[in-house]
Amino acid sequence: MSKYLLEIGVEELPYKFIPSACEQLKSEFTKMFETQGLPYSSIDTYATPRRLVVFVDGLVAKQPDITKSIKGPPAKVAYSQDGSLTQAGIGFMKKQGLTECDLQIKSENGVDYVFASVEQKGLDTKEVLQTEVPVAVLKLQGAYFMRWADFDIKFSRPVRWMVSLMDNEEIKIKIADVESSKISRGHRFSENKEIEIASIDSYFETMKKANVIVDQNERKALVLELLEKKAQEVGGIIKPDEELLEEITNIVEWPVPVMCSFVEEYLEIPDEVTVTVMKSHQRYFPVYDKNGKLTNNFITMANYLGNDFENIKIGNERVIKARLEDGKFFYDEDLKKKLVDRVEDLNGITFQKGLGTMCNKSKRLVRLAGYLAEKMGKVSEKASIERTALLCKADLLTKLVYEFTELEGFIGANYALKTGETQAVANGIKEHYFPLGADSDVAQSIEGQVVGIVDKIDTIVTTFAVGKKPTGSADPLGIRRATLGVITTVLKNDLQVDIFDIIAKTIDEAPIEISDKAALLVDINEFFVGRLKILLQQNYKYDLIDAVCSVKSPLEDICDLKLRLDLLTSLAAGSDFEKLNDSINRIIRIIKDAKADSFDESLFVFDAEKGLCSALQAIDDKNGYDTLVIGLKSIGEPISKFFDDVLVMDKDEKVKQNRINLLASVKSKFELIADFSKIVI
Repeated sequence: MSKYLLEIGVEELPYKFIPSACEQLKSEFTKMFETQGLPYSSIDTYATPRRLVVFVDGLVAKQPDITKSIKGPPAKVAYSQDGSLTQAGIGFMKKQGLTECDLQIKSENGVDYVFASVEQKGLDTKEVLQTEVPVAVLKLQGAYFMRWADFDIKFSRPVRWMVSLMDNEEIKIKIADVESSKISRGHRFSENKEIEIASIDSYFETMKKANVIVDQNERKALVLELLEKKAQEVGGIIKPDEELLEEITNIVEWPVPVMCSFVEEYLEIPDEVTVTVMKSHQRYFPVYDKNGKLTNNFITMANYLGNDFENIKIGNERVIKARLEDGKFFYDEDLKKKLVDRVEDLNGITFQKGLGTMCNKSKRLVRLAGYLAEKMGKVSEKASIERTALLCKADLLTKLVYEFTELEGFIGANYALKTGETQAVANGIKEHYFPLGADSDVAQSIEGQVVGIVDKIDTIVTTFAVGKKPTGSADPLGIRRATLGVITTVLKNDLQVDIFDIIAKTIDEAPIEISDKAALLVDINEFFVGRLKILLQQNYKYDLIDAVCSVKSPLEDICDLKLRLDLLTSLAAGSDFEKLNDSINRIIRIIKDAKADSFDESLFVFDAEKGLCSALQAIDDKNGYDTLVIGLKSIGEPISKFFDDVLVMDKDEKVKQNRINLLASVKSKFELIADFSKIVI
């Protein structure tokens, strides 16, 4: 078994492209080896900003020899009536390099055809690699691919060198005007500008000697280790930030941490501003003290060799000073005006075309938030919730949010406290945007929860109302994210919210005329339920989800729905569930759509009827689902006994209907949990 190494040297790659490039390379090489009939043990891909690497282990030395059965023309076309070959038959034979005795006649779909068995010798793997590797590499796709010089090919960045080795033997490949060799390039600042790869097995260590850590996972772990050690030098810590760590990993080949600082007066600015400037705009790691408080130290990760960091330190401190000076100026200017005094100025910001201004939206949110607060029984918090709704968009007019849009909500919360609002209102302003992502925190305050729910639903309703609902993968207004935000806020906080009712109320409050409110309500309801099911399918079986969604309107109480889903999942995991499910489904098939109605115990003929009635009456459905489930489990045997001893369709119409009513009553108890006919066993 052989090993193969490919290194594609390029100018600095966009950091966001690197993970995708690794995945695509692995996929394309996997397809290539499968198509070419070349078994292997493993394919691993690595990357730095200046190189993409493929490492294949356990690769066979050559393709296997194969026998192909090639289909020719129909026999009646290939042979004349006297049995001799026609020109069509002779042409097929010569094309395959065969003699007449090599031809066979086989029937296919009732028609006789001429077939030829052709031996195809396998190629050496080296030959296959020379031909197929450039094809696989150039199949990579990404944003902003470019051409260079006068070449027709496109790649993320110009290719500058390549290394291609199989078992330490050079395998020549060519992309554009670059031909592979055994020569790789070290770090830009390394003494080893060019370095020969003498052995595949020593490749990674050889590159380290040239100050290049090729394995991105190793590089990532080193970056984190260096950050933590450097922070400890000033008695500080680094808070985890996976996204920033990933970015830094993909922009350095040889990471070196440099400790920098700024004057402490800039700590008067809200931490969110300072941290955003450092992370999002400059790729710095803030340093916190042991209690988690932001300090005036930060770490930049340099792609550097040497011991003189003074210029790096001075340059980065100069940049951060200018950015923070801007932030401090904006902050001081913004505080000259209260948030509440900015609300009317929101008339200058359009919410969406044809849907009024952000001021209109804010006042609409006040009404919707007050309505939801009353529905939830949060009367004592209603004033605080409505105040939050009024002020939640006011920070859009501040200079800081204009400069750093990702800080909306966070800045509003800070300004709210600074200008006399309560802590509850400030928290609500910040949290009404939550969750910010799939794995982000949800709002914890009732103000943030209520205002966040009505804000997102208002955006969803108005977007649907003007015909801009998401289609396919397109969702420029983030409606799918807003929908999941409502669902996760309700579920994670166990809120008793009738989402369907809030949607209907929001439609009534919409700032445009809606010709068919009922149709719009149905459309949005279906969209919400679809997103809810997708979310639940991460942890539950699709058939159980359908089962619990079928017996009650899902959006009336999604916390209740999830509770029933948990109970059904637990019930379905039991050893006797299949028998119980069969029993209830037998009831469903017999009575079809019959509704539960009163039954007359005096019409019972068999003990099995009386036993089922007793078991039914023993079910406690008034004290929560746990006691209900206990009763449903216990009724399985009486149902089986009933069907063993009793014929439902009795000749006496009264007796028959009485039995149907009894079974319908049993079915209704199960439907308090789910529609068991939807469950797939």
